[in-house]
Amino acid sequence: MPDLSTVVALSDGTLRGATPLLLACLAGLYSERSGVFDIGLEGKILIAAFAGATVGILTGSALIAVLAAIAASTLFALIHGVACITFRGNQIVSGVAINFLALGLAAVAGNAIFSMGGRTPQLPASARLNGGDSWFTPMLEGMGRYGQAVEDIAFDQSIFVYIAFAAVPFTWWVLYRTRFGMRLRAVGENPAAVDTAGISVTGLRYRAVICAGVLCGLSGATLSMALNSGYINNMSAGRGFIALAALIFAKWRPVQAMFACLLFAFLNASESRLQGTEVLGFEIPVQLVQAMPYLLVVILLAGFIGQARAPKAGGVPYVKER
Repeated sequence: MPDLSTVVALSDGTLRGATPLLLACLAGLYSERSGVFDIGLEGKILIAAFAGATVGILTGSALIAVLAAIAASTLFALIHGVACITFRGNQIVSGVAINFLALGLAAVAGNAIFSMGGRTPQLPASARLNGGDSWFTPMLEGMGRYGQAVEDIAFDQSIFVYIAFAAVPFTWWVLYRTRFGMRLRAVGENPAAVDTAGISVTGLRYRAVICAGVLCGLSGATLSMALNSGYINNMSAGRGFIALAALIFAKWRPVQAMFACLLFAFLNASESRLQGTEVLGFEIPVQLVQAMPYLLVVILLAGFIGQARAPKAGGVPYVKER
C-alpha cells in the first residue's frame, strides 16, 4: 500500500496535469457541440502559452499576461472560425494550419524578441500563478501530516486548477439548463432547423468558437505561468490532441470529460513512480512509461469506448437554403 507522501505526490501531480487538458477539452466541447470540429486546440494552447509568458516578462503583471494569453488564443480561434464558418473551408485542414502557424510563429517571434532560440527567459515572481499558502494553512499544518496532505492537495494549487474544475459544472449548466446551451447543441445536430426558427447559425457558431478560444487561452497560460516559468518550444507536447481524445472518450459530455482528463493526467503523474519498476523480472523501459498516456489514446480510440457519436452537423459547413 502506498504511503501518504506517495498519495499526496500523485494526487497533486494529477490535479496539476489535468488542468490544461481539462480546459482544452472543454474548449473543444463548446466548439464541436456547435458543429465546428477543432483540431487546432494544440496550436491555440501554444500561442496562448507564448503570449502569456512574453507579456508576463515584459510587464511583470500576471493579470495582463493571462489576458494576453486569452486574446492570442481567441484571435487564432476567430481565424479558424472565419475560415470554417464564413468561408466554409475544410475544418480539419484549417485546424492543422492553425497548429503549424502557432508553432512557427511562437518560435520565430520568441527568437526575435529574446534571442534564446524560441524560448523565453524565466517569468518574474509577480507574473507567476503557481499557488501558495491560504489563510487557513496554519490551522491545517497544526493538524499534523494529514492536515498538511489536505493543504498540499486541495489548497496549495494555482488559480487555474480551481477555474478548470469549476468550469465543469458551469459548462454542464450552460449546455443543459440555458437557452444558449440548448441552441448550441441544436445547431450542432440540425442547423437548418435552428435557422428556420430565426436563430443565426453563424452567430451561434462564432460564439462557441470564442468560448473555445478563451478556454484554450487559460490552458496555455497554465502551462507557461503555473506549471512552468516561461515558454519552451512545443511545450504543449500533444496536450491538445490528448484533450480531443478525452473529448471523444467522454462522448462530448463535460463531467465524463473531467474524469477522462484525470485518467490521462494520472498516467502522466505516475511516470516517475513506474520508472525502474520490474514486472516478471524485467524492468519496464523508461520510453514505455513515457508513452503510456499516448498509448492509452490509441487504445481508446481504436474502439474500446463503445460508440461515440459526434454531433451530426460536425465538420459540415452550413449553407442557408434560398
